[in-house]
Amino acid sequence: MPNRRSKKVPGRGFPRSENFEKTMEIPLDLKGLPWELPYTFLGLDEERSDLKTAQAVILPVPYEATTSYGAGAAGGPRAIIESSKYMELYDQELKSNPSSLGIHTLPGLELTRDSSRAAMDELQMAYAKILEAIDDRFLVMLGGEHSVSGPAILSQVNRHGRISVLQLDAHLDLRPEFDGSRYSHACVMSRVRESVDIVSVGIRGAAQDEVCIAEMDDNITVVWADEMWADESWINRVMDSLGDPVYITFDVDYFDPSLMPSTGTPEPGGGDWYRTLKLLRSVFRERTVVGCDVVELAPTPDAHAADFLAAKLVYKLIGYHLESTGKLVQ
Repeated sequence: MPNRRSKKVPGRGFPRSENFEKTMEIPLDLKGLPWELPYTFLGLDEERSDLKTAQAVILPVPYEATTSYGAGAAGGPRAIIESSKYMELYDQELKSNPSSLGIHTLPGLELTRDSSRAAMDELQMAYAKILEAIDDRFLVMLGGEHSVSGPAILSQVNRHGRISVLQLDAHLDLRPEFDGSRYSHACVMSRVRESVDIVSVGIRGAAQDEVCIAEMDDNITVVWADEMWADESWINRVMDSLGDPVYITFDVDYFDPSLMPSTGTPEPGGGDWYRTLKLLRSVFRERTVVGCDVVELAPTPDAHAADFLAAKLVYKLIGYHLESTGKLVQ
């Protein structure tokens, strides 16, 4: 498979794919111009981003309506996709190139602004149709605020029955309502908790009533962030608590702000990179992961490393899935 790596065209700051012109539909006399990489995850050309053959599908949902502090999550999907174009495609941990199996990037969903409930209903309908259309391909949704995870999770429940949700997050998000809305980003797990088993990891910000809900509900397991630093026994606890199949919802404020400053409500402490990857790879190896999302990136001009972290995380999730299905070739 040809390498997607870009090269600088003299006099221009735009990268160009060496393989892009072979597959993009442009007139012959326009070939050779310094085209940008296409707006696809990793900047993949049409051959490797073809929906018919791609083994993973990216769904951008740039929705933001209930932000409680720092705004900007609507720009998260675009920042992830743009930064991903400059990443290396070889995964040293997996000793392979996951992108060779194809990753398709759907257009972003522009949800209604009539109300938060109407937007979530619209998203659930759209997500269910997308699941049906892509069959068993792996769907990764990019938010947007965390409220978008609720419709995705419920669509997966409708398809698979009761599932486990692995929530990596700084916050419990178990409020019945917040700022007068039941569909706030702070309520997302409350919206789904009757239909799923929840394992929340990295938590370090919660209201007392949320803690009471979690403690009283046998279907909710909480791994507090400070528990993660003594040793790695928390990973075993997570695995013991997860049923099968699993949906992963990843709010990037799970990470320590030193790694992820670009998010609306950062909390000190939190997860680091390699132990998080160790957990994720274990989940994909030992459970059936039916889908996932990465949400709440609020890109800022001087913190591009956060955009790259989120993009790399998405690529790792796809790689772990492909490894778990035996499709990756070393």
